[in-house]
Amino acid sequence: MDKALYIGMSGAKQNMLAQQAHANNLANVSTTGFKKDFAQARSMPVYGEHHPTRAYAMTERPGTDLSAGALMETGRQMDVAVEGDGWLAIQNDQGEEVFTRSGSLQIDVNGLVRLGNGELVLGNGGPVAIPPFDNVQIGADGTVSIVPVGGAPDQLVEVDRLKLVNPPSEALEKGLDGHMRRKPDQALDGPEPPDANLRIAQGFLESSNVNAVEEMISNLQLSRQYEMQVKVMTTANENSEATARLLQNL
Repeated sequence: MDKALYIGMSGAKQNMLAQQAHANNLANVSTTGFKKDFAQARSMPVYGEHHPTRAYAMTERPGTDLSAGALMETGRQMDVAVEGDGWLAIQNDQGEEVFTRSGSLQIDVNGLVRLGNGELVLGNGGPVAIPPFDNVQIGADGTVSIVPVGGAPDQLVEVDRLKLVNPPSEALEKGLDGHMRRKPDQALDGPEPPDANLRIAQGFLESSNVNAVEEMISNLQLSRQYEMQVKVMTTANENSEATARLLQNL
């Protein structure tokens, strides 16, 4: 059987994986703080006791575009956006500390600050808890202050501070939950230390950094490449059948 069949098969497989990545990016074009994923593949020669006349497609480790999205003004007091580099530290459902740029915060009935999906937002000493209040303010440094129930409008009381972190970008990877975390070989012994230099904007959210037009064009290109790979497989199969018929007639 002609090895071209396997060449076309490996190429088609990588085209399908790339299409899935771009389709996921496109589906999250409106997701707050979403970071688009890259899909990469490279040619890989087959080595052995023969001439390396074939090269297959092999998936490389995918990456994530960590560039910031645009800031969208919402005017909502519990919406925050990290300015420049940095991340908001949260606790996922498994109790792990992970990082996000999604800053649509909510306060539950117990006074705990959560994201829209229910994950806890971390502060100086754990999840941020807010006592009963008439008003809440979040400062540029992440400080959470409230006006207690029945208090004067200018009677601000500091209750906690959002944990803002800035680990090296090369040490981060995106998990299946969409949040960033340290790679296993870059993990720290304890929790990520906060960065006091980071700033946030209250009343803003960060949009996704996905360009919908680019993603659609990439998907169209990958679709054409997939058709080409299928054509290679079909041609290889036809050549194999023709060769078998010739040998039968000898």
